[in-house]
Amino acid sequence: MLNLAYPWVLLLILLPLLLRLRRRSAQAVEAPVFPVGHWLSDLPGVSRTGSRVPRWQQLVLLLIWILLVLALARPQHVGEQVQMPVSGRDLLLAVDISPSMDERDMVIQGRSINRLQAVKRVLDDFIQRREGDRLALLLFGTEPYIQAPLTFDRATVQTLLIEAGIGMAGRATAIGDALGLAVKRLRDRPQEQRVVILLTDGANTAGEIAPDKAAEIARAAGVRIYTIGIGAESMVERGLLGSRRVNPSRDLDEDLLKRISQQTGGEYFRARSLAELELIYESINQLEPIELEGKHYRPVTELYPWPAGLAALTWVLMQGLRLARTRRQPIANGQEAGHG
Repeated sequence: MLNLAYPWVLLLILLPLLLRLRRRSAQAVEAPVFPVGHWLSDLPGVSRTGSRVPRWQQLVLLLIWILLVLALARPQHVGEQVQMPVSGRDLLLAVDISPSMDERDMVIQGRSINRLQAVKRVLDDFIQRREGDRLALLLFGTEPYIQAPLTFDRATVQTLLIEAGIGMAGRATAIGDALGLAVKRLRDRPQEQRVVILLTDGANTAGEIAPDKAAEIARAAGVRIYTIGIGAESMVERGLLGSRRVNPSRDLDEDLLKRISQQTGGEYFRARSLAELELIYESINQLEPIELEGKHYRPVTELYPWPAGLAALTWVLMQGLRLARTRRQPIANGQEAGHG
């Protein structure tokens, strides 16, 4: 869609006519069509007879005037309406990558996969759907570290999560330190938008900050923490002496995860299977909605350089034509003198 930023400027196009009418009413000498009258006589390269500008130059100068006025009106091309990505939340994903996450107690289409593979599968879809949120990825084991800082680039967060490997951060589980680092990254962000989703399959076995102390700090900073305990409660383990049924989640400290979430205004979820894990992230999507309504813009492309450039090009062409005519006149005069 074409638009003029200053449409009222187009009134200047009438200036030549107004000046012409004024001069006629004052019984002036015949004035040129272009609205500069005697000013033209001072312009370099404008040919004239006495004070009269040739008709063809009048028309060209009038065209240049119209183009310059059009450029001053700032013509623009306004594109289709585009929805702006508006951050609903600053959301940090804290994922346990300690060796216990290698337990193959998750099942997909009859095939066993380990816990981290299940998390990657579900989080990939979750991240894709968080358009408008700034996401960060924190991986932790013995030590926590930020794999991806807060960003709107969801594709990069997905890639870094896929590349995460079990044991990269050590062999223990430092839940308190992970929460402490997460709060540090979020505390300078607007309140009511600070969310941590912590996923683990164990208990706190390392670190300098106690998980309960980290939860207290998070509450003071206005950070909500959703905790997810992952791992099946029963599976068959085969050995040399036969098979036996075991609880692969016996080390999971559910009481700790419940306290952390309750203290910070979040919720605790239990994921015993891949299906339950998918439902959990769907629930978090509903608990932490993305607010995108009412934020739109239209891309604008400025077009004023085109009429301005065309006006300059027309002036140059007029000068070239005038010079060509000037050069032909002496030749014609010389030929007439020879015949005489």
